[in-house]
Amino acid sequence: MPRRLRVRRTLVKVKTEPEIAKSRAPLNRERVLTAAVALADREGADALSMRRLASELGVVPMALYKHVANKEELLDGMIDVVVGEIETPRTDTDWTTAVRERILSARQALLRHPWASRVMESRSEPTPTVMGYMDSMIGMFRAGGFSIDLTHHAMHAMGSRMMGFSQELFNDRSDTDPAREAEMWTALAGIYPSIFELYTAISHDDASVVGIGCDDQFEFEFALDLMLGGLERLREREAAAG
Repeated sequence: MPRRLRVRRTLVKVKTEPEIAKSRAPLNRERVLTAAVALADREGADALSMRRLASELGVVPMALYKHVANKEELLDGMIDVVVGEIETPRTDTDWTTAVRERILSARQALLRHPWASRVMESRSEPTPTVMGYMDSMIGMFRAGGFSIDLTHHAMHAMGSRMMGFSQELFNDRSDTDPAREAEMWTALAGIYPSIFELYTAISHDDASVVGIGCDDQFEFEFALDLMLGGLERLREREAAAG
């Protein structure tokens, strides 16, 4: 009786043109960092791993280590990409306008990459790119007539706002149902009357990271303008004193 022959069928996956182009593109540091930033933009920095990034690029994980030594260096490089998006300082206007516009440019870069502020806070040492940015900011104050001593105080006062974000004391974002939260605050009105008054008086912005009812951009610019105005008065006082 003839023996039956078993035929094994192999399914061949046909790559799309973008996948073919992706696999042919040479791997370099720029491509690695660009892909890492795009992944973090989509899914957050917590989703980032060398293995996951390698999968996104269509390479084996070990291939990444030719371009970044480890994940820490990868994160540093990603911050450099974000800082590289900040506009260069203007030299055709007064120092207040130039500093304000540049800091707001930094803020726009961070709004495009919501993960970046938390990664910045986690860094123990600034990269040369970040150092270059801070050096240029110091130069803007000095060009605006600030003494080196007042510039030093200004840098401390501005803090993280120099990079486009504010370090809030509390993160008041809540997943609680708004109706239930309103009931909770009503019940606590007698204990915290001033907080309750503020809570009921402000308009709500659910996307805020500085607290329910807060407009992130408005609060950022409000604090920035207060600081710039105060620094200008100090600069004028210092100049008048000779």
